[in-house]
Amino acid sequence: MHSKRGLCLGTVQFGMDYGIKGQKQPSVEKAVEMLDYATQNGIDTIDTANAYGTAEDVVGTFLKKKTVSRDKLFIISKFKPNLLDEVKPDEYYKIMRENLENTLSRLRTDYLDSYLLHSARYVFNDEIIDTLNRMKQDGLVRRVGVSVYEPEEAKKCIERPNVEFMQLPYSIFDQRMEKAGVFEAANDDNIQIHSRSAFIQGLILMDEDEVPTFLAKAKPIVRKIDILCQRHGISRISLAMNYVKQQSRISHLVFGVDNIEQLKENIHIYQEDISKDIIYDIAKEFRDIEADIVMPSLWKK
Repeated sequence: MHSKRGLCLGTVQFGMDYGIKGQKQPSVEKAVEMLDYATQNGIDTIDTANAYGTAEDVVGTFLKKKTVSRDKLFIISKFKPNLLDEVKPDEYYKIMRENLENTLSRLRTDYLDSYLLHSARYVFNDEIIDTLNRMKQDGLVRRVGVSVYEPEEAKKCIERPNVEFMQLPYSIFDQRMEKAGVFEAANDDNIQIHSRSAFIQGLILMDEDEVPTFLAKAKPIVRKIDILCQRHGISRISLAMNYVKQQSRISHLVFGVDNIEQLKENIHIYQEDISKDIIYDIAKEFRDIEADIVMPSLWKK
């Protein structure tokens, strides 16, 4: 069913304007066309979230068409962030169940393959994790997990036997998880790992003069990656994807697109292989980039 390794189509762009170049959300028709194309060209995994504007509705519109049968797909969504902050533990179940049912009705499906907490700090709360697992006992989700930002959160996921799934940021510019030993800690198969932000919202693909002012610190890094890719005769998008591909503990690379040409290009480039030596050679130049450059959540726009 769920392909062992591959691409996962992220849908944040389908539900809201998203990206540092000020990209506009595509029409529902265009977004559904991209979902059709992806699922007919080897991508069986789709990532969405309650927090992504209308993205769940868009995926639901696609699923309703039944161009691909539901059991051939792996659909991931996420619990709305911060929703349990002001809530007493005995209310957790009611709120989480309501949020999940809302997600399922928008997606027009009766189960999720994976349901993630979108507030990573909840991974430290035993009662929230237990409540998340009740969704699984209710038969509404197959696996549960957390979308994390920091190595400590990732390590907590790995420690918990009842967390089976994790999405984390990882890219040639953002090597924190590797440096912190997260992938070594996750050495057995009890947790599935998807990585996001391979292109850091497009930063890695920008020309230096396109980098917005609020990310001025990133300009020399963008210049350097461009020079290194030219020296080795490889494209930056290929380097970005291959860097993630070489990490064997990551099963899927989550990526987003604004248009179908980009989608076709990404599917094509993902098949290209770059020698590991070149990847390591370039990667070591970017081992210590400051977090506020590589983590979009810290960007001061």
